[in-house]
Amino acid sequence: MCRTGQRPDPHGAGGEQAPDAAFAALLEDSAEELYESAPCGYLSTLMDGTIAKINATLLGWLGREREAVVGRMRFADLLTVGGKLYHETHFAPLLRMQGEVSGIALEIRQADGARMPVLISSAVKYGDTGEPLLIRTTVFDARDRRAYEEELLRGRKAAEEAQRRAEADRARLQDALAVLQQSLLPDTLPPVPGVETAAYYHTASPDRLGGDFYDVFPVDGKRFAFFLGDVCGKGPEAAAVTSLTRYTLRAAAVHDPGPVSALSTLNKVLHERYTGSGDPRYCTAVFGTVEPHPTTGQAAVRLASGGHPPALVLRADGTAEFLPTPGGLLVGILPAADFVTATTVLSPGDTLLLYTDGLTEARTGRDRRGLYGDEALLAFAAGQAGKPPRDVVRALTELLRGFGDGLDDDTALLALGVPAPAPRQDRAR
Repeated sequence: MCRTGQRPDPHGAGGEQAPDAAFAALLEDSAEELYESAPCGYLSTLMDGTIAKINATLLGWLGREREAVVGRMRFADLLTVGGKLYHETHFAPLLRMQGEVSGIALEIRQADGARMPVLISSAVKYGDTGEPLLIRTTVFDARDRRAYEEELLRGRKAAEEAQRRAEADRARLQDALAVLQQSLLPDTLPPVPGVETAAYYHTASPDRLGGDFYDVFPVDGKRFAFFLGDVCGKGPEAAAVTSLTRYTLRAAAVHDPGPVSALSTLNKVLHERYTGSGDPRYCTAVFGTVEPHPTTGQAAVRLASGGHPPALVLRADGTAEFLPTPGGLLVGILPAADFVTATTVLSPGDTLLLYTDGLTEARTGRDRRGLYGDEALLAFAAGQAGKPPRDVVRALTELLRGFGDGLDDDTALLALGVPAPAPRQDRAR
């Protein structure tokens, strides 16, 4: 508080009066000035659309003089051809029904012929007795918004084009991978006298190369060799190992078709090729020979396994059993590995089934946490016992499809069986 006779601090007084002066200056704007210089366009029209009043902002956007617009033009005359059509068919009828329309995107036609995107809002003014008197319209500049929308549209189109190209590239890649994958498998299995064969290959993902493989080929006039296996890993590196493995086993069988000899040769090749490379590679494999007997109708099978799931023998009497293959380390993981030969005889109606672990390791159950497992496979195989190899493989193919997304690994199937004798028909007496 100031003492009697003491003048107030001029600095304090000026600080308090400055905001008041600015506010007072703001209030000096007349309503007409605010209307004319508003940051949006205003106009009033009669009910037939004749322009009765328009502000300077909108006249500036149009590039027209007031005398050329007021009383001489209608609101629809300010619009483009498309805008006029929309005004007549939608805007005006809706305005008459509702009394107001807001946020309609249109384009006004400027004096030089250019177009300007705007947002239109209109409301009908009514008299005391409810009769419509005039229409008040607000026009907002939408050029920035239009530019933003166009930029979004360009971005969307660019994203769609990029996605289209990516999908096309992916399709080409999948085609190339499918061709390469097929090159790692035999086109067809050769006919084996006295033995039927069937095979199937399931690719878990069309976007990557699998490492499963199988083959059947003759080694001499009596015996045919067969093998099936699974290379560690996926992709091009696994494909390279698959190719090396297939050709090594085929070459080894030319010199010595014995299963132990073939797997030993493959073990030596893989270990020497990848040891010290910083990227060790190995595989599981079953290699065997089948020798049909022309008089007994049976076929002798000799095979050896290197870390691979045991083969299944499906008997004509409706039973199924695993063929034990003791020992047998992963092929290529050690410089020397011991393999042991296992033997069996296939009688008419018997089938030997080889498979990769994609089958037994398929995830099952509602939560996809369980594994299909060996026991479930054995029970399923028993239900197919006595059927020819093509039917066994067909049933297993349907089983694999039934796993859905629970089957996330490649799976190869190879079946060899001795045909059952054709049923005898009673002669007509």
